[in-house]
Amino acid sequence: MPTYAYRCRECTTTFELNRPMSESSAPATCPDGHRDTVKLLTTVALTGTTSGGGAAPAGGGCCGGGCCGG
Repeated sequence: MPTYAYRCRECTTTFELNRPMSESSAPATCPDGHRDTVKLLTTVALTGTTSGGGAAPAGGGCCGGGCCGG
């Protein structure tokens, strides 16, 4: 079940709720009981490896200049 983040406009508390996608637009009440809340836009960070099985380089790679040592 997805987790959605909300912020209360009255007490500025940020909270999360686990709810089905079909209820993602439904109103949410903050833990303090306030009903004036807004759903926050959240992003997902994906990490992993390249298709060759090695980790992706952290920097910009070698430019072919004298800094590469080769």
